[in-house]
Amino acid sequence: MLSRVFRGKFLALAHTAYEADRLHFHGKLAHLNDHAEAFHRLLAQSRRHDWTVYAKPPFGGPEQALKYLARYTHRIAIANHRLLAVDRHAVTFSWKDYAHANRQRTLTLDPEEFVRRFLLHVLPAHFVRIRAYGFLANRQRTPTLAHCRSLLAAAPLDRQPPPPPAATDSGGTSDREPTRRCPHCHTGTLHRLPLPPYDTS
Repeated sequence: MLSRVFRGKFLALAHTAYEADRLHFHGKLAHLNDHAEAFHRLLAQSRRHDWTVYAKPPFGGPEQALKYLARYTHRIAIANHRLLAVDRHAVTFSWKDYAHANRQRTLTLDPEEFVRRFLLHVLPAHFVRIRAYGFLANRQRTPTLAHCRSLLAAAPLDRQPPPPPAATDSGGTSDREPTRRCPHCHTGTLHRLPLPPYDTS
């Protein structure tokens, strides 16, 4: 039952988006942009197949699920270390082929296509990557958290900024670590990541 409902809603929304010219195709499917009949045939073929909607509890429990999802909340699309070569004519990067035992492969695209694929992962305006509800919602977080702490008889949070790093005899800091602290939370550590060389030829 779930698969049929999902199939019906998905195909109905796809049809609506196509008629409103909000659905665009690239690569091998580019011909569908100008051939409505071919697109409708594709929808009709999709209706004749049984769709599989598979949902199950995460392996290991909620902690493992949160650890997995956390990798995708503060970065977009591709990590720096996957970029292997960049110049004005092409971008080469590595990717994992899940269909063939997670084998590492490389792909080279022209810059315009690489940017197009990258921007597919950028959220539209007014969307946020992490949205909190209930007592963590932005609009009422401060008073509701204070109320929760009072119900738990917990001490109020100390919002004083951390003290500055201790100075050494030479006038500097005791080590190089405090200079790499995040200027906002004062707890995270900043790391410099090298970018691949850029060929200007």
